[in-house]
Amino acid sequence: MTVGFLPHPRARLVLAGRVQVDLGPLAVAFAGAPFRIGGAGGMAAGPGQFETLTSGSSGAPRRIVRSVPSWRASFAVNAGLFGIGPGVRVAVLGGLEQSLALYAAVEAISLGADLHLLAGMRPDRQRVVLARCAVDLVYATPAQLRLMVDAGGPALAARLIVVGGAKLDKGLRAALEMLAPHAQLREFYGAAEASFITLSGPDTPPDAVGAAYPGVQIDLRGPGDIQQIWVKSPYLFDRYAGDDPGSAVWDHGWLSVGEMGWMQAGQLYLAGRAGRMVTVADQNVFPEPIEAFLHGLPGVRRAAVLPRADALRGVVMVALLQGDAVCEAAILAATRAQFGPLKAPRAAIWLQDWPQLPSGKTDFQTLAGRAQP
Repeated sequence: MTVGFLPHPRARLVLAGRVQVDLGPLAVAFAGAPFRIGGAGGMAAGPGQFETLTSGSSGAPRRIVRSVPSWRASFAVNAGLFGIGPGVRVAVLGGLEQSLALYAAVEAISLGADLHLLAGMRPDRQRVVLARCAVDLVYATPAQLRLMVDAGGPALAARLIVVGGAKLDKGLRAALEMLAPHAQLREFYGAAEASFITLSGPDTPPDAVGAAYPGVQIDLRGPGDIQQIWVKSPYLFDRYAGDDPGSAVWDHGWLSVGEMGWMQAGQLYLAGRAGRMVTVADQNVFPEPIEAFLHGLPGVRRAAVLPRADALRGVVMVALLQGDAVCEAAILAATRAQFGPLKAPRAAIWLQDWPQLPSGKTDFQTLAGRAQP
């Protein structure tokens, strides 16, 4: 009985444009024993299991234990959905300690693709290699893609960009259409603990994150129009490792990572994480939609919306921004018009250096201190 991942005989690993004679840093994933890339502490995975890390967007990255079948179950699905197979050139931008990057890399080798690992390269260099090697499919997060867009360089010939880790904002979506004019964007919503939950298609509304991924059941629970998202699928993780109890919760085979949202016409819309929700003058405010709106405005390169203590209202929202401060008045006016005076940021704080996690996501813990007076 096979307990580990199996490399396809036609798979190839390509580093900096050069084909390797072995699987290099990925060899441990195909050795047949429990493994982990990154993280610290004793191995918690047993036979047929492995460990990976969450992105750390809600705190320090957490170690999670997964079964090999929980990932292998989606390989065959994606082979059909994304056309992954022998001779297809797949690129991964992030480090293998990140769950999304590790998944994409193991999937590519399992399906016989040419895997281009570009972690550790400057974004401008990544862009050059992607263009020179005529990569077909790119797995990336919005943060990684934004850095590559900002870096400038040649257009890409990619036919498909698979985006996960955060919602694509309208500004970045438009920039990607120029970066890779012939590429289809397939946005998915998921988590390290749940893998794929939804996947967008050509008919997905821009504000949605797609319909349920094949094999996934979605259940919305709770009062009101915005409810907690629960999922059941073959792709769920086993448990957290180490002393951190984690934030995901189980209920008779159903899993929730604390995300809130709603369904409309079979499409899932995200409101944000319950842990980031803020109450301002008795109104619940989710920062994520405001951040996405800000990213689509002229003069904004990076945006985060966080609460600040206020003597009158208890708390107000402020925007931490990177970009062109000359546009501040127009930016604040646009957010007030879109979200109203209570939910919109009351002030902007401009930063030259943007704190990021190793996964490329915004380091909200560092920004929280800068949001206070």
